[in-house]
Amino acid sequence: MHQHNILLFGELLLRLSPQQEEFFNSDNLINLFPGGSEANVATSLGQWNIPNSYVSCIPDNELTRQILKNISNKNVKTDKCILKDGRLGLYFLLSANGLTKGEVIYDRSYSSFFNLRPGEIDWDTLLEGHTWFHWSALTPALNANLADVMEEALIAAKKKGLTISVDLNYRNRLWNYGKSPNEVMPKLAQYCDVIMGNIWAANEMLSIPVDNTLNRASSTREDYILGANESAKSLFNHYPNCKHIAYTFRFMDSPVHNLLYGTYHTPTHDYVSDSNETFKVIDRIGSGDAFMAGLIYGLSTNKQGQELINMATSAGFKKLFVKGDFGNGDI
Repeated sequence: MHQHNILLFGELLLRLSPQQEEFFNSDNLINLFPGGSEANVATSLGQWNIPNSYVSCIPDNELTRQILKNISNKNVKTDKCILKDGRLGLYFLLSANGLTKGEVIYDRSYSSFFNLRPGEIDWDTLLEGHTWFHWSALTPALNANLADVMEEALIAAKKKGLTISVDLNYRNRLWNYGKSPNEVMPKLAQYCDVIMGNIWAANEMLSIPVDNTLNRASSTREDYILGANESAKSLFNHYPNCKHIAYTFRFMDSPVHNLLYGTYHTPTHDYVSDSNETFKVIDRIGSGDAFMAGLIYGLSTNKQGQELINMATSAGFKKLFVKGDFGNGDI
C-alpha cells in the first residue's frame, strides 16, 4: 500500500451557532466550533491515520493556539501554520445544526488569511516531503490576491509531482470582488488530478454544462445520475490532467430530512453509491468535507470504483450525526 503524506491549505474558521434555533433566545447560549473546509478534511484524515499537515495563516493568540491543539489532537500536524497579524475568520450559522434557518453569515474580510499576498509563502519548502496537496474553491473566492496565492501553490505542487485535489465549494456570498468563479477557477482547476463537488458547482465554476430541467419535484435518481455522468465526461474533456471526479447529491426536503448519495467517475467508468436517508440529523455542516476526506482516504489507500464511492458517501453520511464541523473518524 502506497502511503501518502498530504498537505491541506485553507482558512481556519471559528463557527458561532445557537444551541437552540435562535441566536437571541431567552438563554442566549451560543456554541463555538473550529472549522474551515480544509481543516475539516484534515481532522478526518488524521483520525484515519493518514499522515497530513494542515496549513493556514492565523493570528498568534490563545484562541488560535487552543484550536490548533484541538486539531493536533486529531493526529494532524499544525506546525507549518503561518503566523500573521490580523484576526481569525468567523462565520455565523443561524441555526443549531444547519437544517432550519440555516443561513450562513461570513465575517472573513481582513482576517490574517484574507490578508495573505503572493510571494509571502515559500511553497517549494512548504510542500517538501509531501505527496498530495488539497485545497478548496473557498480560498480564491475571498479576493484576487488569494486567487494568485493559489496559483503559486498549484504551480509549485505540480512541479514537485504532487497529486492535487480540489473541492469545488461554491458559496455565492464570497465571490464579491468583481470576478465570477468561472473567470478564476478554470486556470486553477487545470492542475488538479482529483475534482470533487456537484454538477451545479461544476457549472458555476468551470462552465461545465448542466441540465437545467433537473429539479427535486420531477427528476428521478436516474436523471441525476445521468446528469452526473454527462457532466463528468465534459469535465474530463476540458481538464485532461484530471483522473478522478466525484459528485455529491444532497437533498433536504424538510428541516429534519437529509438524503445523500454520490457518484465517482474515471475517464472510462462511472459508479454510484446507494442512497442514504435520515430524519435524525444532528449537524449538517461538514458532511461534504467528510465526503471529500473519504474520497482522499480511499484514493490514497488504493481503493477503486464501487468501494471508493461507497466509502466516501459513508463518511459524508455519518458526519450528519456528529456535532460541530469536524467528523469523529467514523467511516
